Amino acid sequence: MRYKSVSLIVLACALAGQADAQPQGLEASITRTTYGIPHITAKNWKSIGYGVGYAYAQDNLCMLAEDFATVAGERSLHFGTKEKTSLGFDPLDNLAADTFFRSNLDLATLRRDSLKTSKIARDLSEGYVAGYNRLLRDLGPDRVPEACRGKAWVRPITTDDMLRLTEKNALRSGALVLAQAIADAAPPLEAKAEKVAGLTLPNTEASGLGSNGWAFGAETTANGRGLIVGNPHFPWSGPSRFYQLHITIPGVVDVMGATLAGSPLPTIGFNKDIAWTHTVSAARHTTVFELTLDPADPTRYLVDGKSEAMQVRTIQVPTPEGPVQRTVYTSRFGPLMVIPSAGLNWTKERAFAIRDANSGNNRLIDAWLGINLAKNVGDIRNAVTTTLGIPWVNTIAADRYGNALLADVTAVPNVSAQKIKDCATPRSAPLAQRLIVLDGSKSACEWDQAPGTPAPGLMPASDQAIVERRDYVANSNDSYWLTNPKSPYRVLSPILGTAEVARSLRTRSGLIEIDRRLTGTDGFTSTKVDHETARAMQYANKSLAAELTLDAVLGLCADQADLAAACQTLKSWDRLYNNDSKGAYLFWAFWELADRLPGKWATPFDLKDPVNTPRDLVTTGPVADQLRGALRSAVERLTKEGHALDVAWGSVQFVTRNGENIPIHGAHGNLGVLNVQVSEKVGKTLVPRSGTSYLQIVGFDEQGPVADAILSYAQSTDPASPYYADQTKAYAEKRWNRLPFTPAQIQAAKVGETLKLKE
Repeated sequence: MRYKSVSLIVLACALAGQADAQPQGLEASITRTTYGIPHITAKNWKSIGYGVGYAYAQDNLCMLAEDFATVAGERSLHFGTKEKTSLGFDPLDNLAADTFFRSNLDLATLRRDSLKTSKIARDLSEGYVAGYNRLLRDLGPDRVPEACRGKAWVRPITTDDMLRLTEKNALRSGALVLAQAIADAAPPLEAKAEKVAGLTLPNTEASGLGSNGWAFGAETTANGRGLIVGNPHFPWSGPSRFYQLHITIPGVVDVMGATLAGSPLPTIGFNKDIAWTHTVSAARHTTVFELTLDPADPTRYLVDGKSEAMQVRTIQVPTPEGPVQRTVYTSRFGPLMVIPSAGLNWTKERAFAIRDANSGNNRLIDAWLGINLAKNVGDIRNAVTTTLGIPWVNTIAADRYGNALLADVTAVPNVSAQKIKDCATPRSAPLAQRLIVLDGSKSACEWDQAPGTPAPGLMPASDQAIVERRDYVANSNDSYWLTNPKSPYRVLSPILGTAEVARSLRTRSGLIEIDRRLTGTDGFTSTKVDHETARAMQYANKSLAAELTLDAVLGLCADQADLAAACQTLKSWDRLYNNDSKGAYLFWAFWELADRLPGKWATPFDLKDPVNTPRDLVTTGPVADQLRGALRSAVERLTKEGHALDVAWGSVQFVTRNGENIPIHGAHGNLGVLNVQVSEKVGKTLVPRSGTSYLQIVGFDEQGPVADAILSYAQSTDPASPYYADQTKAYAEKRWNRLPFTPAQIQAAKVGETLKLKE
């Protein structure tokens, strides 16, 4: 039997039926300002959720509706079993995605656990559902955006959909990125070799999912108050895009910033007293357990010598051709997984299971609620540490009183350095850079239980990294260790990231630029940070890789006749990644190869100087020959693509919006560029996949917050919206938007009429 799409008439009936079930007593107003930013005002939390759900769906209905279909495990039904989606870093087929969500998101458990959250969190979620469904009713089938008009997956939602979406967001950096490996795990005689052969370990650095976050305190700002610089590097497409908004309940909450799909309140932003941002943490939020199997049965495993049976669950995945049956396997440690390329195979002797600390983490809304209501960085610290609800990001904050905070406190497995050592298996060391592998044959290797944590097996906040200072804190996705070079943090469990080893070029670039700002060696007259200098730092587009190596590279190619043109191009290059920078693409192509060369640095990493080492490119012997070879390959690449060696960067890296090519400045963080853009090669051009997204600089004056921001990819994913490309063009021109926060500022920047919703 073939499933048929829901017709417009059926959809209309569904919407009409949903209207009868709507909660009453909801009322919100939505005033839009420059670039379509919605300012949502209501009298209670449920009505705030109502307004947020409505406004978000106005701008991104098709994207959000598809996300609800994804978490419901309905992608195969609506988009086909062979088509692919992306849940984490790499594409996976729809059947695997459906299998993952149908087997790992247990609604009965999610519903039960939701009762443990605050009433405010539940009200926000219920209001969001009502607002989304209200928009569907207001549009009617005929006015749904063209991209999803008449699609069966555009349907009214329930709180179950919100529970699934919240769980998906919590798992985003853990089990979710291994969904294909989990969905395709099977005992040896049933292994799906053709599907699992190409699976690889997730690489967060290659994915570009990251951020820069700086918080400056009273000792370093021009006015002695706190100042935040937030630059999250998130995807340019899909539900992980940021969305700007402002929520107000008079006398209760007044917060502006940005959020992700399905979140009913800002997850990055500011109120009158505090400002905060997030960066993806280097901590591991999962561990893999190596199971020793019962020789008599590969679906049983041994713990302390006793045989235990795996849980075997058969699920039905709906498809256009009819339901497909899939079998999934779970151990006491979590679901089974297979990644043959990493040696994680299910054989007759061993198998591998993954446990995610964020499984069942419904505390994240309450954690962000606490941040929204904070009056100083101490309140933020309290919200983060008591809930352990922040799933996989550092929290970086500053307050109007001049305090700066970095809390690398998330839902992390409570696994000490000693336990990692004692529970190692032969697979542990080779995979240590990507995964923590523990011996599942010993019950002593399970996560430790600490008193007072909101869920068993979580690492208490006291064992994680918290830094409060009056000068500054900074993070660019390396670990907590070098938050401030003046005072490196003590070494913690390896599960929280590496320490006392070389930092990334992007981390070093940020710390170098901060030092130049505070020593007055960056061209500005003062030695303090304010909005003007912070804006300049964000759009500088400097490349630390070029700063460290280009002079040496020019020396290597000076006497090479076949590299004369390349040498001249690089010599003339401004060493920046601005849209008009000529030679930037040639160095980009060169560094993509040179960065991988071992032994290229003459001065190794020095623990006494972690910001400025390693450095000094090797210019003799085999390394020199390899570097020249990399430059030759770069020249060949540009020539083959039809680019002049001095092609302007903005002619290579751009996005196309409604037929218009918009040049995008910035480049990959591996180049030591702070304004990150991780781009995919499409033909002979580079198209941003992730990078600078919601860029904000927030300080305080006597009246309240002063915020400059830009959303690089704009508010809406609908090509018909006036807010589809407006901020992208502003970003391309290095413009900013002074955010309106007070009623008078909002009125001055108002666009159109205020929308009043009530039911």
